[in-house]
Amino acid sequence: MKKLTSLFAALAWSLVALGTLTTAQAADQDLVARGQYLARAGDCMACHSAAGKPAYSGGLAIDSGHGIIYSTNITPDKEHGIGNYSEAQFSAAVRHGVRADGTQLYPAMPYPSYAKVSDEDIHALYTYFMQGVQPVASTPPASSMSFPFNLRWGMKLWNVFFANDKPFREQGGWSAEIKRGAYLVEGLGHCGSCHTPRGVAMNEKASDSSQAQFLSGADLNGWAVPSLRGMPHWSAQDIVDYLQTGRNKTASVAGEMSLVVEHSTSHLKREDLQAMAAYLKILSPVASSGSGRVIPQGVDATVSKLTAAKDLTLGERLYLDNCAACHFVNGRGAPGIFPVLDGATVVNAENPSALLHVILAGARTPSTEKAPSILVMPGFAHRLSDEEAAALATFVRQGWGNQAGKVSEREVGKLRAGMDMGKQH
Repeated sequence: MKKLTSLFAALAWSLVALGTLTTAQAADQDLVARGQYLARAGDCMACHSAAGKPAYSGGLAIDSGHGIIYSTNITPDKEHGIGNYSEAQFSAAVRHGVRADGTQLYPAMPYPSYAKVSDEDIHALYTYFMQGVQPVASTPPASSMSFPFNLRWGMKLWNVFFANDKPFREQGGWSAEIKRGAYLVEGLGHCGSCHTPRGVAMNEKASDSSQAQFLSGADLNGWAVPSLRGMPHWSAQDIVDYLQTGRNKTASVAGEMSLVVEHSTSHLKREDLQAMAAYLKILSPVASSGSGRVIPQGVDATVSKLTAAKDLTLGERLYLDNCAACHFVNGRGAPGIFPVLDGATVVNAENPSALLHVILAGARTPSTEKAPSILVMPGFAHRLSDEEAAALATFVRQGWGNQAGKVSEREVGKLRAGMDMGKQH
């Protein structure tokens, strides 16, 4: 009888242990899933994955303006990746830009923004990269930076003067939704990396909503990046649609933002996108510097002249030949399909580089869960000379109600040359 009792007791303890193990495994799986979601919010995939190579194995070439930086392998491979990193070392790399061997990372890794990531989220990210990512035995090419930027120890001084390693701070009066949106935009989303102007040392001039220059727009790698402050021409729903699908009723993504939507924001929960939109809408808008510099042609006058198709300027003729089929003579496009040109931020920007990029190289929306179809605008670099591209851009920037300045042939030539150099990399 005692042996039977002992047997039942052992069986009971085994079941308890098995239940505890199962619960622990479920908890680990939940943590891995949480970390995977946070990695999407941080857009880790876009920079640490190169075309034709396994996820997170690195090797993406990033043109810093001072040389080429190749993204690192962040898979858990112990020799080629971060498999030997402790959680403290992982945190130091993500939030402070210091590798496990003490080497300084370049701020192409947005650690000044990731410094705001909470300890709990760092733990979830670490668990995901160690348990949820396949190790890849691949070493990316070494970064090639010009002097003195190739001296990584100099980044210690850069960090002292320019890196903000303070944790996330909410402003008084924020709702829970706005606080969540701010945490995502200022931290993991690192939106300031592209949308905040930079100083002479390539430092972001502001790091959070308490500073007026934060998200006020920038010029980055020959591309005019718009302000995100207030976004007066878009509703909160427009912002959500854009981040979730790469398009809304007036605009479509282009350039680097296409990758952000494809790899990051299209994977986020709707409530997180709504929180981000709510946060952006409370920021004070930036006054348009180009307003009033040019007397617009007027909507009716532009539509009438394009419709009559008589006595056209070079820019007007090129618009009819290349653009009107999709954007129409009224410049209004088609909601959710062809972007609006009349009043568009990219069209009226002080710097015409973003518009010229789209004219020359075209644009392509990503395929997302909510908008699987891919919309393509062809590039016209092969069929438009610098003079023609300048004339077309000038017409678009001054037709209808647009009030932007003229574009010169020289501006087009300089941008085209930069694009050709980028292809070589």
